[in-house]
Amino acid sequence: MRILVIAAHMDDEVLGAGGTIAKHVATGDEVTVCIVCKRAYDHQFSSRVVREEEGAARRAQRVLGYQALRFLHLRDERLDERLIDLITPLETCLRAAKPAVVYTNHRGDNNQDHRAVFQATMVASRTIAKPKVPRVLCYEVLSSTEQAPPFPDYAFQPNFYVDISSFLARKRRAMVAYRRELRQFPHPRSLVGIEVLAKKRGMEVGFHAAEAFMVVRDEWA
Repeated sequence: MRILVIAAHMDDEVLGAGGTIAKHVATGDEVTVCIVCKRAYDHQFSSRVVREEEGAARRAQRVLGYQALRFLHLRDERLDERLIDLITPLETCLRAAKPAVVYTNHRGDNNQDHRAVFQATMVASRTIAKPKVPRVLCYEVLSSTEQAPPFPDYAFQPNFYVDISSFLARKRRAMVAYRRELRQFPHPRSLVGIEVLAKKRGMEVGFHAAEAFMVVRDEWA
C-alpha cells in the first residue's frame, strides 16, 4: 500500500505515528511523510534553525526507514489565516503520493496549526477528490492533544489501534533526532512520556505498546 502521513510540524510524524510508520515499512508499504511548516521558536524564524530541524527530520526518517519526505515550507503559527494556502499544496502532495491511507493531525488539538492541517486534509482528501483516499485517520501528539480543553468536540476518542510493541524502541530513537523538541519527564514530550502513552494505549487493547487513532473515514470496513 501507499501511505501518506501529514504532519503540521517536524516531530509530529514521530510522536503521532512513528511506530506505525516503521510497521508499515516493515510490511512492505511505501510511506511518504509530508511536513507542512517551517518551525518557529519563540515566535521567531531562523533559517539556520529551520535547516537544522529539517536535518533532524531526515535523521528520524532514516531511523524509521520510510521512503519519501516532503517539506511544504509553510509559515508556522499562521496556517489558520488562509486555509487555501495549505489546501493547494496538500492536494499536490496527495496527487503525487496516491495514498490508500492518510494519517493526519487531530481536529481537537490545542494547536491552531494542527487544527488547520486537519481541516485542509479533509478538503484535499474528500471523497470526490482524485485520487480517492479510502482510509483517513487522525493521530494524537503528546503536549498538544492531551492539552485540549475539556469539551466533547475537542476529545480524542481512539477507535483504531496499531500494535507497535516491536517498534516502540525505534520510535524512541527517531524522537532522539529531534533534540530541540525533547523535554525531561514529566513533560509529555519526553522519551519517558512517549513510552508511558504507548504502554497505556497498549493496555487499552491488550498489547504491550500501541499507537491510537481516530478513524475519520474507512471505505474498507
